[in-house]
Amino acid sequence: MNGRSRGFTLVEVMLALLLLAMLSAGIYGAIATSTRAVRSGDIAIERTNKLRVTQELLRRQVAQAMAVPFDRDTTDGRVTNFRGERDRMMWVSPMPGYLGRGGPYVQEISLERDGSGESLRFRHAMLNGFELREGFPERPGPVVLLEGVVELRIAYRGAGPDGRLDDWVDEWDKGAALPLLVRVELEFERGSGMRWPPLVVPVMIDPGAVGAALEPSFFTPPAGGG
Repeated sequence: MNGRSRGFTLVEVMLALLLLAMLSAGIYGAIATSTRAVRSGDIAIERTNKLRVTQELLRRQVAQAMAVPFDRDTTDGRVTNFRGERDRMMWVSPMPGYLGRGGPYVQEISLERDGSGESLRFRHAMLNGFELREGFPERPGPVVLLEGVVELRIAYRGAGPDGRLDDWVDEWDKGAALPLLVRVELEFERGSGMRWPPLVVPVMIDPGAVGAALEPSFFTPPAGGG
């Protein structure tokens, strides 16, 4: 038996390096796949959270819509407490304490386009001092609730003279009257992975606010200008 130790041949070294490279590539691929899976999961969770937060905001704010005017026609005295279109809605309700300073706020959701595409946006301003003709102030500006929205469909349902629910309509311009139900539907860009769950909000009407809004003294300053 030869006492000298036998070394590795060049072929054996090359095979070992090849196996090591294949093993490294497999490990790298597994790590990359796991990383992509984690990122996809994070993105899906973020999308779900955005949808949930947006729905909770709209449900809360629209449900608390107040029969308090944010506009008044100077020619006939007709007031507007709620205004709805197919892709835009404006109403008055209190803001959450962490977003507002108390009191009623004029609020609006709309579908708007800018350089990055279309998005669902939310605006708000204190009712005190708000002028519809001047629009919402630049600050704090609109809040982008959801991006990649290609269609916003809002429908409204009120009650007829007999007290029964009317059919859904895509416009609401009844002055002081508020709808009883509001339905909000969204369509997203294809491939976005976003799906909007059905949202129908019942409006909790305050009868006392309705009466106050219809009183002439609501708009008439007290004698002496105080």
